[in-house]
Amino acid sequence: MVDQQIDDFIDSVIANDPERRVYIERDREQGQNQLWHDYFSENPTYPPEMFRRRFRMNKPLFLRIVERLNNEVPYFEQRKNGHGRCGLSALQKCTSAIRMLAYGQAGDANDEYLRLAATTALLCLEYFTEAIIQLFGDEYLRRPTPEDLQRLLDAGEARGFSRMIGSIDCMHWEWKNCPTAWKGQYTRSSGKPTIVLEAVESQDLWI
Repeated sequence: MVDQQIDDFIDSVIANDPERRVYIERDREQGQNQLWHDYFSENPTYPPEMFRRRFRMNKPLFLRIVERLNNEVPYFEQRKNGHGRCGLSALQKCTSAIRMLAYGQAGDANDEYLRLAATTALLCLEYFTEAIIQLFGDEYLRRPTPEDLQRLLDAGEARGFSRMIGSIDCMHWEWKNCPTAWKGQYTRSSGKPTIVLEAVESQDLWI
């Protein structure tokens, strides 16, 4: 695997030149085992509802994405290096990308859990987004058809939201306890930090 070979080369260079950066043995196998037992084993630690909240999708959909990326995108295929050691798994790479997208986290936020460096996490995110567009763009990243709209209207009406699709309303809510370091990015013309509260009607939120 090209990216794994590059990582190994960089690690060897760093190991021989400590002034550049301290080499860290992250034990990526531990990250894979922990992730598997937490969410994907026969009796996972966390139930499906917690998986959906943390991954922003249900487990079958996530596994469908992982399977296609693992089979069709070389970067996500787990391979062995020259020493016979397995690289990061597709689950680790996809979980890292999803967590960064779902929570807006920095590249090194999942280092301790998934066992991958910030540079690798950012590379996972780049390949993940490109692969999603390539493999799922025609299915999900498209304009809704009249049939799609009618199906959503019917689903909404059955739940008491007649003739409505999407957002109900939104408003700016003053964030009184906004951290000082974040005030600049959340402050608008009012001069006070605010967050946007939006009410959304979607059948996906009821699953």
